[in-house]
Amino acid sequence: MNGPAKWLLRLLLCAMTPLAQAHIASNGFLSLRVDSARVSGALELAIRDGELAVGLDRDHDGQITWGELRDSQALLAAYLQRHLRLAGADGACSISVGALQVNERVDGNYIWLPLVAECASAPRRLTIDYRILEEADPSHRGLLTLSALGVTQSAVLGGTEAPRILQLDHPSRWTAFVEYLRAGIWHIWSGIDHLLFLLSLLLPAVLTRRQGRWEAVPMAAPALLNILKVVTAFTLAHSITLSLAAFDVIRLPARLTESVIAASIIVAALNNVFPRVTEGRWRIAFAFGLLHGFGFASVLADMGLPQGARLVSLVAFNLGVEAGQLAVVLAVMPIAYLLRATVFYRRAVMPWGSSAIAALALVWFVQRAGGG
Repeated sequence: MNGPAKWLLRLLLCAMTPLAQAHIASNGFLSLRVDSARVSGALELAIRDGELAVGLDRDHDGQITWGELRDSQALLAAYLQRHLRLAGADGACSISVGALQVNERVDGNYIWLPLVAECASAPRRLTIDYRILEEADPSHRGLLTLSALGVTQSAVLGGTEAPRILQLDHPSRWTAFVEYLRAGIWHIWSGIDHLLFLLSLLLPAVLTRRQGRWEAVPMAAPALLNILKVVTAFTLAHSITLSLAAFDVIRLPARLTESVIAASIIVAALNNVFPRVTEGRWRIAFAFGLLHGFGFASVLADMGLPQGARLVSLVAFNLGVEAGQLAVVLAVMPIAYLLRATVFYRRAVMPWGSSAIAALALVWFVQRAGGG
């Protein structure tokens, strides 16, 4: 390995170190149920996010114990009351927080905080101001499931969004469509693992393999065809399994799905370093895209597909995923095409960039398979 390549690999690994620590997007899960003037539910927050919010690790040993969680309960309750506001037409609802519990998810343990909000009267619309982690992690989002009057609604909360107002007695289907569309876009943009898998397959799209070497494609047409094949195969595959999972036809354990997604990135990235499949990368995209679909389905499961509007919500979420994916392709591939003939792209970006991606995915695989 020559000097510049060593430095490039080190730079890429250093840049990706934070991603290895936060390989799955920071999401909170807020479930609410409206019964007359009472709103009950719970907030689930990753323990790592709880540490960012109030500092759970009292002895600073890098481990958060049940005792430390229990001792931090009052801090967490006060934090939630300061950063989550519910209001009806008569003003703010008074929120009380119950005893915390711990819930295990694929990306680690979550703090489960039950809550009850008492409003002055039964709200016909509910205002939700979600400010969890707004100072510590602006990328954090809250995935809302709201049940009222026999109807389930969903929303993506947080970021720069103003307080959300949800109509309870006459919810708009168009609003639901937009919410699931936004959720799909947010998931693909925050789902670094899905993007790195796609990137690993797209990097060679502007190159061709001749006599054991990567060479630049002479014209744009072959590159565009390669990109089209990969993106279409990935889209078709994950759409199939996303639909099957959303309608409860088939499901896989979340930990298995997430582990195999990490393994798929390793395979796709190492194929750039030690090419075995060069002209049929769309086959890799399709095969592993089936498993990525189950990963997308887990987000829909967390948000809760509303009864009676499953198809609309599924279509909207999938369109959001495709829109977010297309935006990334349009941003990355013109640059790759312009750089395709350079030594930097062929001898640095391709082998060492792909190696860094594979190394990062290996960390994820160990974390997910081992339950870390």
